[in-house]
Amino acid sequence: MSSGAAAGRTAALAGGQEPRTLTAAYERCRRLHRRHGRSYYLATLLLPAWKRRHVHALYAFSRYADELVDDPDPRLGVEGRAAALRAFGERFFAGLRGEPCDDPVLPAVLHTVRAFDLDPADARRFLDAMATDLVVDRYQTYDDLLGYMEGSAAAVGIMLTSILEPAEEARGREHARQLGFAFQMTNFIRDVGEDLARGRVYLPVADLARFGVRREDLAAATAAPAVRELLAFEVERARAHYRAAEPGIELLAPSSRPCVRTASALYGGILDEVERAGYQVLGRRVRVPRRRRLGVAGRNLVAARRAALGERRVSVPAPGG
Repeated sequence: MSSGAAAGRTAALAGGQEPRTLTAAYERCRRLHRRHGRSYYLATLLLPAWKRRHVHALYAFSRYADELVDDPDPRLGVEGRAAALRAFGERFFAGLRGEPCDDPVLPAVLHTVRAFDLDPADARRFLDAMATDLVVDRYQTYDDLLGYMEGSAAAVGIMLTSILEPAEEARGREHARQLGFAFQMTNFIRDVGEDLARGRVYLPVADLARFGVRREDLAAATAAPAVRELLAFEVERARAHYRAAEPGIELLAPSSRPCVRTASALYGGILDEVERAGYQVLGRRVRVPRRRRLGVAGRNLVAARRAALGERRVSVPAPGG
């Protein structure tokens, strides 16, 4: 796929190319977030508006790359998808170097990266992980999978950390890393069937062997007892990452805590739904009911408003004081 065709694919995902302004780029990021990341988007609404648009931008960056890798167009093949992803990355890094950026959403991403002095190496690690999905279809051990998730999940969480204003940057980054692992493991558990349809199994080969699960068992419409035991094991592994991430919420600025607390509860709630469904996730996608999602967000809304108001009530030193 040529760079022009890749840009066209990006434009199609964004819902059009005009107008090409920074405000429009941020709006496209917001719409993409709302369309594809319902739980994340709902949680983001609890942030102050000035933080919100930057989170939308980073979500759009990661979503676009993921969509390019998983493009269902059979005419593309692995090489076409790899070329599209490579072109997207080239436009991003060229924009960081100050070159004109002919892309419907990247101007917002570039603006966010510059505004918070984010490390481009984290973006590179993420894009490299996305490229891995085109050539790797399994991971032998959990350590191998963690290596992949360092780029595919932790890198994005680390990029978000600066926007959320942790009191201690180093500790905040580690907790964000753990939350990234938790979120991605939740995705892997929920999407076992979908991932297999794309030719990938993220649950480690060693874990499948431990529970006597064959790859073809994951293609069944109904999860057999061994598969249910495997998924229960992975659910507890994901919850360990949520627990490791939880202390980091209190390190964030008060106006960021309700958002992250909500996102963690909603995504962790997917694991509850997996259990409630008896681990029958191979033929369908479990979801957190809308009433529960709104209830969790609502319980954090008062804290979000109080924190945002508190941040607006700042004293100004007298001249010469």
